[in-house]
Amino acid sequence: MSMKTFLYILLLLLLHTGVYAQITTPVIKANFGLDGDLRSNFFNNTAGNTGGDDWFNYDASKPGIGVIDTTGAAAILARYAVDPAFRYSSFGRSMAVQPGTIVNNKMMIAAIFYRDYHGNDSTMFASGASKNGMSPADWSCPVSQAVPDKNELLDVMAHMRRDGTTVNDSLWLFGGISIDKTGGDRYVDYELYQTDMYYDQKTLKFYNYGPDEGHTSWTFDASGNILKVGDVIFTANFSSATLTLLEARIWVSRTMWSSSNPKDFKWSGSFDGASNGSTYGYAGIVPKVTGNFYTGMVNINNAWAGHFALVTGDNSVVSNYTPSQFMEFSVNLTKLGLDTKTLLATVGCKPLFNRIFVKSRASTSFTAQLKDFVGPLNLFNDLKAKTTSDVTKWCGIMVPTNIIVTNSLPGFEYTWSTTNGHIIGSTTGDSIVVDSAGTYVVATKIGPGCPAIATDTIVIKPLNPDCFVLESAMTEFTGVVRKSEVLLSWSVLNNNQINYFEVEGSTDGINFSPLKKVYSKPSDFPVATYSLSDASMILKSNVMYYRVTMRSRTDKVSYSKAIRFSTDENPAGGIKISPNPVIDHMQISIFSAAEQHIMLSIYNATGKLMYTIKNTLPKGNSILNVSEVKNWPRGVYSVKVISDNNILVSKMVIVK
Repeated sequence: MSMKTFLYILLLLLLHTGVYAQITTPVIKANFGLDGDLRSNFFNNTAGNTGGDDWFNYDASKPGIGVIDTTGAAAILARYAVDPAFRYSSFGRSMAVQPGTIVNNKMMIAAIFYRDYHGNDSTMFASGASKNGMSPADWSCPVSQAVPDKNELLDVMAHMRRDGTTVNDSLWLFGGISIDKTGGDRYVDYELYQTDMYYDQKTLKFYNYGPDEGHTSWTFDASGNILKVGDVIFTANFSSATLTLLEARIWVSRTMWSSSNPKDFKWSGSFDGASNGSTYGYAGIVPKVTGNFYTGMVNINNAWAGHFALVTGDNSVVSNYTPSQFMEFSVNLTKLGLDTKTLLATVGCKPLFNRIFVKSRASTSFTAQLKDFVGPLNLFNDLKAKTTSDVTKWCGIMVPTNIIVTNSLPGFEYTWSTTNGHIIGSTTGDSIVVDSAGTYVVATKIGPGCPAIATDTIVIKPLNPDCFVLESAMTEFTGVVRKSEVLLSWSVLNNNQINYFEVEGSTDGINFSPLKKVYSKPSDFPVATYSLSDASMILKSNVMYYRVTMRSRTDKVSYSKAIRFSTDENPAGGIKISPNPVIDHMQISIFSAAEQHIMLSIYNATGKLMYTIKNTLPKGNSILNVSEVKNWPRGVYSVKVISDNNILVSKMVIVK
């Protein structure tokens, strides 16, 4: 046996049985299930409240959530069924909740799901031409080539969260990979880039990679303090049954590796660049503290493939993974010394990374040939500010209006500017007040004094005395379920400028179909109320959604918010809040055994009255819309309904 082989075997033994051990049995870390399964509230083949969070929501009645947004999943599956060519398409989804949201006492930071191209495509490496230590400039990609099935990546997932509610809690990175075939061992890399690297399918080249032989290198001062954060790679080896190796490496110069003693982690001894004499390479690191810092599992049994199903290499659509087809891992970044809080304290405003790049390798060797890839992906795309305003066009008299960041994050700074508009008061914060048409730009910063990591632009169009803003026309949309029909009612402003309404119905809240058309009625007043009864949707489903399309006399169209009804909701009395958690609006379903008077009140956590309304409810299930919540801060609120002979209390959480 050669010395090199002996040292490699010794390293494996240390990783499996030594100080820095791994976990290869089902476990929950930071309330996220690591069990080779994608289902929330489901752990180690058992459903229940102890399953925690996971990649996809499996049982909405339990507390655990799915971290991936599944918007449009039903439409994608429906098209898969009738359009086989569409199955070759790639798409992605981000996190199901806003970054910074506290869910089950854990801080959500980012998540991504990405479906790769498969079959013959160019998002792969040419045979024998690319390796980890090389510069992306030298990687070679084919115009079109089939990927060996054991190396073909189908879906990749990534998720970051803290094991608590503050930046002082441990930071975790989770990864998930599905492959085409399960024979033999599998080798994958999660590479984290500092730059906004991207791949151009037209030129078959990578761009915007780092300056140090294609990467960004880490540097340290004489005391081991971090001066500059560079690229990171996590390389994982999976057998048919479990994770066999996970190694963390950072890109560093050979000189820095041999002469420095980092404060936050230790060198493991490995170093690999493009060649034996490379100036830069990936050097292995291990924690300075003892104990487990990573976890890995494969699915032992058939496992549900999630809301988007799985498209295999032969273009089949399946609902379940076969054993060993799905792999997942976790890394405690804080224990490893790669916590962004620690890094930000020493290097300023730089995040841990900008892009994540997933690759498969031919063998266990770090320098083995690269095979398939997905990305580079922007895991932190949700950190970009998303804005909305009270109006998008002024009609008649100009009045001050709010422009709001709808996904503001705690601790982040938002700075506003305009070249042709006018801001009243402060230009910092998650909202501003403007009194002029113009273009307004908000810059997102990690903290005060930091450079912007993203910007968003919103345009307020100039004054138009003849315009009519349909978005502001509807003031109320409510309804009630009777035995065999739904009674709808809505009120509008600017009634005489509306041509007609079209009431639409849906059984899934996504795909709506026209039901009935209601023409506007002449009125001497700008406000008018309309009503409609519908029995058709009850015959189709016990859950129904309705919305109203408004068409003006100048042929402009606007949609109301959709409201949901259920024929078996609150059968024994009570109230139901949907959605809960709440982002920008909520619906309260109240069951009445007979017509009754009610008073609805909502209080914040300190007991302050935030909202109150009196109403008369008919017999059956009634829906009350509360849009005022969009202006309230995040937190827990109490909802109280006082009726003629009862008091009902519930809780709701605002997570915007």
